[in-house]
Amino acid sequence: MRRLLCLLLFVLALPAAATGLLESRPSSTLGSINNSADFLPVREAFQLSLVESTSQSIKLRFVATEGYYLYRHRFQFRAEPGDVTLGAAQLPDGQKKHDEYFGDVEVYHGILDVELPRSDQRAFTLVVTYQGCADKGLCYPPETERLSINAGNSVSVPYSWSWRELALFFLAGLGLTFTPCVLPMLPILSGVVLRGQVGGWRGFNLSLAYVLPMAACFALLGALMGMFGAQLNLQARLQSAWVLVPFATFFAVFALAMFGVFELKLPHAISSRLDRIAGRTEGGSLWGAAVLGVVSSLLVSPCVSAPLAGALLYISASGDALGGGLKLFMLGLGMGAPLLLVATGGAAWLPKSGPWLIYVKNAIGVLLLGLAIGLLSRVLPGQVTLLLIGLLAAGVGLFLGALEFVYKPPRKRLGQLFGMFLLFYALACWFGAFSGQSDPFNPIGQSRTIASNAPTQETSAWQTVDTPAELDRVLAQARSANTALLLDWYADWCISCKVIEREVLNDSIVIERLKGYRLVRFDITQSNAEQRALLDRYQLFGPPALMFFGKDGVERVDVRVIGEINARDFAERVARANDRI
Repeated sequence: MRRLLCLLLFVLALPAAATGLLESRPSSTLGSINNSADFLPVREAFQLSLVESTSQSIKLRFVATEGYYLYRHRFQFRAEPGDVTLGAAQLPDGQKKHDEYFGDVEVYHGILDVELPRSDQRAFTLVVTYQGCADKGLCYPPETERLSINAGNSVSVPYSWSWRELALFFLAGLGLTFTPCVLPMLPILSGVVLRGQVGGWRGFNLSLAYVLPMAACFALLGALMGMFGAQLNLQARLQSAWVLVPFATFFAVFALAMFGVFELKLPHAISSRLDRIAGRTEGGSLWGAAVLGVVSSLLVSPCVSAPLAGALLYISASGDALGGGLKLFMLGLGMGAPLLLVATGGAAWLPKSGPWLIYVKNAIGVLLLGLAIGLLSRVLPGQVTLLLIGLLAAGVGLFLGALEFVYKPPRKRLGQLFGMFLLFYALACWFGAFSGQSDPFNPIGQSRTIASNAPTQETSAWQTVDTPAELDRVLAQARSANTALLLDWYADWCISCKVIEREVLNDSIVIERLKGYRLVRFDITQSNAEQRALLDRYQLFGPPALMFFGKDGVERVDVRVIGEINARDFAERVARANDRI
């Protein structure tokens, strides 16, 4: 039960830090395990919808899934037929991103609203072209979608929500109920609302009158965030250090409160006034139960502000007022469901309060500190982030008794063993940080830096093709010559392709292991229909990708690389391919 509750809270709070956990530059450590399942199809990664069409303007909305971003300079908008005139697209400023290959560019995370001025009242087809990338190191070719625009009359497109999302918010609210912040609502319900008379239809009706207004308060907050959150574009703004640092501080403060360093509650002036309202409210009536439900939601919300902030941030990315209200309404219902059980069947329905609640609080505190570090990782050097991760791991290890060499029962000995593992991991993180490493999954790994005197791959060793017919011809020649072939998918607009070309394919070990291969590079820069059909043929979303073909001309799919990869992991991949060709 404790693990389940912690997991639910973590799932709820995770969206608040998701953008902080992703680097703006693709991570080279992920490519070694990448495959097609790691990436979404382009139209799932970037969702385009028509928000509103009037006689004066057309409003479009792009929603980039977490971990994906769109390029500002790659947008194109045109009308069919061509004699329909459109004004210049009104694009907001994006997040500035400097790339060593492409210079200064602007990108968009999260929600992007685009407005197109319109003077022609005829119906037409709007052709929208856009391009984006995944943070993991995959660049999608330019994508084109066509939207039918009606004549000058106004059209507004509603948003949608899924039952699955509502169910997840209900479960998250259910998990929040079993925290020391929400459990004090039980005596309010049983002592004031029910006047100690638990059970039956009377208890159910009064408790429902108590829970529904409480959930309605959360719903109002969710609706406001869904309505105005898209304009604020909080997920995109979280890319700024001016927002990341305060949010990280926010999570750290709540973590300290979870550890019992101080008690977090509303200011005395506000809480005392709410207490007086609750005290004057008549118990045993539906109206009194409703008022107490509203007051209780105000008293409880500061305790759950960290998970609530994550939920609000998630809702803000939808731009859906109705969906946002429904999601937080379900969160409130989840928090109130156990209260309904208590009022209807008595306290026997709920687990007894005890020391396990302290473990829940501590676990939530650790998660919140992890989220704070994840946010700061976007603005801090990798070595500093690795130091902080090691510090957190060491703290948890010591809390679990890693250095307490006294007799303990079996359960605590198991916790101590895990604590010792965390302590050793913390030492590895600190050693790696002072050695110039930044990868928490490989804290003491070797640096990717290539020695200046290392041999480089000759440009002439690579044969570049850009049509399916040329590629088929080259593959046939390699099969006839009984030669293994390495196919590199490349594009000029693909940042990760440049990284792989410079830092991976020029590595001395990689060059040595690729001896005997025919090296072919397919240039998909133009991204025409013929090239995109070839992507579909090989079940690829875009570059970079590296494919190994044996001497028999058959691809060794199990060693295919999609996305960015570092030199060491790719050298291991080549070694595995050599065993299969």
